[in-house]
Amino acid sequence: METSEHLVPDTYNTDLLVTYKKINGYSNPEYVTDKVRNIEWELHNARTNSKAIATLQSKIGTVKDIISEAYADSEDQDTLRAIAEALDIPLVKEIEWSATIEVSGTITVDLLEGDVDVESEIYDNLYVESQNGNIEIGDTEVCNVREN
Repeated sequence: METSEHLVPDTYNTDLLVTYKKINGYSNPEYVTDKVRNIEWELHNARTNSKAIATLQSKIGTVKDIISEAYADSEDQDTLRAIAEALDIPLVKEIEWSATIEVSGTITVDLLEGDVDVESEIYDNLYVESQNGNIEIGDTEVCNVREN
């Protein structure tokens, strides 16, 4: 069937009742009956709303960038905080860091296995992890392993 805004089929009936499945998230679908004209308006409004939401999300993204860049040096942080809260913009920044950790401990070895390469054991089995979800461990390096 060819579609065009100027070509309307002879059998097109906007008052035709149609039963369709209305999806409600992940719950059980609901079957509803409605006129074609009402379904058309719902589809039109959904497309219009979708475009408006995308535009507003883009504008909020721009405001987020402006607030994030200006917040630390602003003389009016209260206003920026209020705007950020109103738009659900988290006031956070990412900081790259590095740290040096001195670790000592003991290792139990089986005397019957002969010489144990303590350095290899430490390199292979020592690791660093964070117990805070805000800290991300990017890279670790074990250096200067020595037996006391």
